[in-house]
Amino acid sequence: MNLVEKRVVLHFPGFEPLDGTAHRARYERTARQSASVWGYSVATGAGEGQYPVSFDVGTDAEGWRTQTRLHVFDHNDLVRRLRAGNTASQIAAGFASFWQVVSEGGMAGYFRHAWRFALFFIFPFLLTALAILVTLTILTLHYWLGLPVWHLGWSAPLAAIFFIFGFLPFSERFHTLHLFADWEMAVALARMDRPEFNNWLEQCATAMRAALNEKADEYVISSHSMGCSVAAHVVGILLEREPDVFKGKRVVFATLGCAILQCALMSSATLLRSRVGLIARCPDIFWLDVQCLTDSINFYKVPVVSVSGHPDAQQASMIHIRVRQMLTPEHYKKVRKDQLRVHRQYVLGPDMKSSFDFTLLTAGPMPAAVFAYPEQDKLPA
Repeated sequence: MNLVEKRVVLHFPGFEPLDGTAHRARYERTARQSASVWGYSVATGAGEGQYPVSFDVGTDAEGWRTQTRLHVFDHNDLVRRLRAGNTASQIAAGFASFWQVVSEGGMAGYFRHAWRFALFFIFPFLLTALAILVTLTILTLHYWLGLPVWHLGWSAPLAAIFFIFGFLPFSERFHTLHLFADWEMAVALARMDRPEFNNWLEQCATAMRAALNEKADEYVISSHSMGCSVAAHVVGILLEREPDVFKGKRVVFATLGCAILQCALMSSATLLRSRVGLIARCPDIFWLDVQCLTDSINFYKVPVVSVSGHPDAQQASMIHIRVRQMLTPEHYKKVRKDQLRVHRQYVLGPDMKSSFDFTLLTAGPMPAAVFAYPEQDKLPA
């Protein structure tokens, strides 16, 4: 095995309210945790640039040394824009997105291929609809009790108190409004009909093209959750313009907890599905799809390329990990009921050695493709 001395990483995070600086700080913490588990040294440099934020990562141990330049293509500005409205407008936009997903066959596709993801889709909308129903019941309670209309004087404030001071704080435990915004972005990436999203993807494509000019032994395009759809669009844009853009480079397209089908199963997502096909058919790209049994927010054991309409193309190499094997029993017991936390584990540090490690994938000495062919339960030393 030829070890990697120089690597360039282009990372597309999931739908989180974190900018590039915050993602760099989390990567630094993750890298320190990984280094303590595996017994190597790591140094994470300061963030540079406006967008994308870039930083250097140096890892080494006896017999090897690897330098990585990591570029973070976060979408925090879009997250803030989607969350900028008042509560009523966010709820209205969320339910509009729900209807668009349903009407375009997205929900039917989720139930067909990954029923747990379908429940993840439905839950925040069902919870909010139930709260609205209870609120309306309280508001009209005087009517059902046969009381005069002036009793709205107490039923209306009581309904408002329930919704504002009861339901909304409770719903934040499940990040309900954040998930509403997530689905609004999913629809935008499927339909490609919002200029602010399309312009941002063009900005990412320009930055990625520049990063590919950096000399390296390996280029890793890593993405997590919603970031996988973003990465597919951006890589697809480059391939549409320059079919040989990756020629002569060793490129790994790593999707972690991949949510491409969150968007691609909508009927309007023709451009995204086309770009998935371009990536799968590119001979210079190795697609590594990391999935997790205990993560309900991914399409476990679903071949994303085939389901996106390309059964004849080279399929992504799937590997299946277990969060239980990455964390101590005490730590796993603490987080296992929080599905969003479990979903983030792909890009967080481990407590123990296991068959997958995000820092080693992006900054370790082994070629990233090694993770697709584990010959044992633990990675090689």
